[in-house]
Amino acid sequence: MALTSSVLAQLVGGPLVGIYIGTWLDDRLSTDPLFLILALILGLAAGIYGTIHLVRKYTGD
Repeated sequence: MALTSSVLAQLVGGPLVGIYIGTWLDDRLSTDPLFLILALILGLAAGIYGTIHLVRKYTGD
């Protein structure tokens, strides 16, 4: 159960943080939706990377 919660947090948390930061940067710099898209992609990549790292650590690979 703990692994499932951690994976879910990684996959949801990364994109949510990316959306928040991207929206904030777009508001400050008036560049709709440039930074939202870039930060979302980075957040997704970070979430996937974190999930892979977590699962490998858990399975012993």
